[in-house]
Amino acid sequence: MGRLSLAVRLGMLLGVLGASAPALPDENLPDLGDVSQGLVSPLAERRAGEQSMQQLRAGGGYFDDPEVNAYLNALGQRLLAGVSGSHPEFLFFAVGSAEINAFALPGGFVGVNTGLILATRSESELASVLAHEITHVTQNHIARQVGAASNSQIAGMAALLAALVAARNGSGQAASAAISTTMAVQAQSQINFTREHEREADRIGFTLLDQAGFDARAMSGFFERLQQAVRGQEGSTPSYLRSHPLTHERVADAQDREASVPYRQVGDSLDFHLVKALLRSYDGQPEEAVADFTSRLAEKRYQSRTATRYGLAAALLRAKAYGRAIREIDELEDEGIQHPMLDAMAGQILQQSGQRKAALSRYERALTRYPQHLQLVHDYPRTLLQERRFADVVRFAETALQTWAGDAVLHQLAAEAYAALGKPLQSHRHQGEYYAALGDSSDAIEQFELALRSGSVTASDTGELLAVETRLKSLRGNRDQDRKNADAASGGPGLSSMRQAPGGPARPPLNAL
Repeated sequence: MGRLSLAVRLGMLLGVLGASAPALPDENLPDLGDVSQGLVSPLAERRAGEQSMQQLRAGGGYFDDPEVNAYLNALGQRLLAGVSGSHPEFLFFAVGSAEINAFALPGGFVGVNTGLILATRSESELASVLAHEITHVTQNHIARQVGAASNSQIAGMAALLAALVAARNGSGQAASAAISTTMAVQAQSQINFTREHEREADRIGFTLLDQAGFDARAMSGFFERLQQAVRGQEGSTPSYLRSHPLTHERVADAQDREASVPYRQVGDSLDFHLVKALLRSYDGQPEEAVADFTSRLAEKRYQSRTATRYGLAAALLRAKAYGRAIREIDELEDEGIQHPMLDAMAGQILQQSGQRKAALSRYERALTRYPQHLQLVHDYPRTLLQERRFADVVRFAETALQTWAGDAVLHQLAAEAYAALGKPLQSHRHQGEYYAALGDSSDAIEQFELALRSGSVTASDTGELLAVETRLKSLRGNRDQDRKNADAASGGPGLSSMRQAPGGPARPPLNAL
């Protein structure tokens, strides 16, 4: 069996992420066999995916919006209910890019560009894309593509591909360094998923779509619309069609499958329309977004009047027209419409207009109804912090972290509150967890080291110290192993050894405090 060069294997993985590359005929591919479980362990795949996610966060590719990401995860979990057998724990997330694309990373991480969400006309169309990407993971397509590589090489490739994706979204120094290498240049011209993998993802994805109660015809309908949109427009092919090349055979197969299931009309959830309206409210200047939603309402150009009015409120918040914004939410609620996104929006309008006590009351009422809505879980302690209610922030954040253990926002808020309370050990520990959640291992390690040297430790802090020491040991071990893996993959210092800039874009203006 022939071995693929590292650049070729990296190119295959880049295809998952939407790199523009010509699809080669199947006969040009070496016969890898079913090596997905033999040479690539599930643990190695998961670690590779985690590294990629860390790089995406550090490079600014991750779209940090709790409501958008929670919706994608709910949609993905509905589809996963139809998957038989074991599979990795999936995480679905948005990428802040106007390009129409979606991709799967090793280990169950599925990204969807915000441009693709906005391009879908129905929830079933969006679900069809997720079903396709889910299948790439559950059928071990990624592992098969890079199966000839060792676990350490896969980890190194994952770090590099994530940096390349981040670079296209405005990245930091690590991504710039990665994209300048010969390997990265070569990788751009390599192949995507094989045609057989694409056909299998279509076939199984169709079944998942149908079993979950969506309109099974949405898959081919969405693909055909993408093709029609670019017909005769050279150079404007959506990224999704470049990384998931459609053939007439694939479209015909999809249409044949549709004929085998009875037609059923499937309505969209309110969540789908609210998320689209929220994303649309971020486009352009605030005044332009306000004008767009206003004209849509006046001309009745909408699929959901409720979502369009919600989008108008979001745009008005960006424009700092707080009075008009809160009236839109109040009028929707007067009509009997209840939804956690409306409560979160109302709370942010009150908070940003300086009515923090009213915002806190609103959040407290909403959290009794929707305790799992992460936007509310973030916004409530933020407002408590502004009111200098530090002990309340700590109590709330520590309780919430029992459910969302790796949540960067909650750790950051806890760190600030503990610092204000004069508890440096706890503050540095949470600040370290904040950096760790962003994939910034260097700063995370530094914060845990500061925690151990913080002094003023009481007898009640003994358990805290032990937890910090254990976490620090784990982080150092992961850092050292990642460096070894990246070095083994590239023959030189790996991306993991480069200092990463934490952060990336926070949620757009709605979270600006």
